[in-house]
Amino acid sequence: MSAQTSHRKTVLGLLGVISVMATLAWAAVPLYDWFCRVTGYGGTTSVAETASDQILDQTIRVRFDASRARDMPWEFRPIAPHMDVRIGETGLAFYEAYNPTDRPIAGTASYNVAPFDAGSYFVKIACFCFEMQVLEPGERVQMPVTFYVDPEIVDDPETRGTPAITLSYTFHVTDIPEDYAALDAGTASAGN
Repeated sequence: MSAQTSHRKTVLGLLGVISVMATLAWAAVPLYDWFCRVTGYGGTTSVAETASDQILDQTIRVRFDASRARDMPWEFRPIAPHMDVRIGETGLAFYEAYNPTDRPIAGTASYNVAPFDAGSYFVKIACFCFEMQVLEPGERVQMPVTFYVDPEIVDDPETRGTPAITLSYTFHVTDIPEDYAALDAGTASAGN
């Protein structure tokens, strides 16, 4: 085997390794997100379109937590710190956000549930976290989350007897969509 052939095999091998690593890096985030949603790993919640068809007599306390990323200027808090709901019962909670700045700011909320084992049993029906939020200067809004705790939580040895679940949201600054910025500019020029 000649030196040139050996170098060519080495280069092709390295290109193959780089391609595989790039593909894995590109696919890592969506695969991890899918894994967390399916298993509830890391406190990822479940999503449903309808309420539970079973409501137990047992209650569980749901605590609400709010935080902001370092660059997020909004004020953000839960309206109530907690609520007690029957397992399977539909709950409705509100969070409040306020934009104290002089410009519109868009934000998206990431979320998790603690304890992590309970994540797959915490089911959201509707949530402000499913969509980007845009607050105008000085705007204050109340944002709902509709949820229930799946009755199967009492059958899982890891979660049976869980006295409380904490639902946490963190708001992050997001780029305002171009169509929103154009609409906002059109509204501002119409007012002049």
